[in-house]
Amino acid sequence: MAQRHTVTAILPCSNLDASEAFYARLGFKPDAAYDNYRILSDGKGGEIHLTAAVGGWLVRLHNPFGIYIYSEDVDELAASLGDLLLGTPEEKSWGMYEFALSDPDGTLVRVGWPSAMKTPDERCFHTPPT
Repeated sequence: MAQRHTVTAILPCSNLDASEAFYARLGFKPDAAYDNYRILSDGKGGEIHLTAAVGGWLVRLHNPFGIYIYSEDVDELAASLGDLLLGTPEEKSWGMYEFALSDPDGTLVRVGWPSAMKTPDERCFHTPPT
């Protein structure tokens, strides 16, 4: 059997405390903290690493970084983050039910779950009009 592996995003941050607080709202708690580095996990296998940004890495409103968080709890998270959302959760043509928001440094954060893995009742509740 092939060994399973994971990939973890390392996000540059201008303020580690502000970023840690933001990701806590998405269910990520600190596992380890160092001078310029934080490791956060959600207890379900998701992990995000935060690192102090080097000068010039982050340009406000031009941040090229992004992450995708897979979560079955799309609606619950969206409801708890209402003030931060860039739009409401919706079915996307690429087969995901998702929403987007930006972290304190403008990193695009998408939260979603494959549409095919949701029940028919869940899928039809949020289907956008055509």
